[in-house]
Amino acid sequence: MIKPVRKAVFPVAGLGTRFLPATKVLPKEMLPIVDKPLIQYAIEEAREAGIEEFVLVTGRGKNMMEDHFDHAYELEAILNERGRKDDLDAVQQVAPESGKLSYTRQRRPLGLGHAVWCARQFITGEPFAVLSPDDIVLSEKGCLKQMMEAYMEVGGNVVAVEDVPRDQTNRYGILDVESDDGRLVKARGLVEKPDPADAPSTLSIIGRYILQPEVFEFLDKLEVGTGGEIQLTDAMAKTIGNVPFHGFRFEGKRFDCGTKIGFVTANVAFALSRDDLSSDLAAALKDII
Repeated sequence: MIKPVRKAVFPVAGLGTRFLPATKVLPKEMLPIVDKPLIQYAIEEAREAGIEEFVLVTGRGKNMMEDHFDHAYELEAILNERGRKDDLDAVQQVAPESGKLSYTRQRRPLGLGHAVWCARQFITGEPFAVLSPDDIVLSEKGCLKQMMEAYMEVGGNVVAVEDVPRDQTNRYGILDVESDDGRLVKARGLVEKPDPADAPSTLSIIGRYILQPEVFEFLDKLEVGTGGEIQLTDAMAKTIGNVPFHGFRFEGKRFDCGTKIGFVTANVAFALSRDDLSSDLAAALKDII
């Protein structure tokens, strides 16, 4: 029996140094794509996929995210007095229900595997999702919801994947492919950031995972891998053989908002997808270009 996924982990402890000086005080995850911060897109994607409990793995200086997902009573009162119902609804719908959103600290930046390990107390033997707010996907149906549907077919560990140029394999976790039907890819192994000449494929893992709790058996060892960090990819690779492992080719356009060009491009793409902005923005871009 395939167990449902009810919990999600959001690793948000990074320093965001690529966006300095903007991120000197502002958490990178609070940078806006049009009018919503990156972390809100991730939370909403998880909600759409049926996630009921949310765990943010934070670090020093991330308190602004906690405030964002709380009530802002003074602002709500002013919006109510002024009859700005749409804005009031938008503000009030940000936060999950009381008791559904938790926070834990990653005191040192020791890698994605370590960030997920920091959330272990909240998982308690269940399958869970991991969403990186840096990766944002523009699609009709959310990336995680698409993955959930695939997961209910095959179970085990499921990761979102896309092909990358071979000369970029040293930036990603790469699948060693056993079989591929064009949608689901069965993996016999994973390699973290391999040199292009050594990469077993060009299928890279992006920041969406559905994982079984067995991964903690290996994360608990806190073994250091590539880059001197505790790699989630290494722990996932060690579950292969005991836990089914599949890559999932999702529908939609992914933007890497951990880079400046990805962040700027995502803002343009998401704005163009909105009825209230697309025409004016298209005209403005034409004028600029």
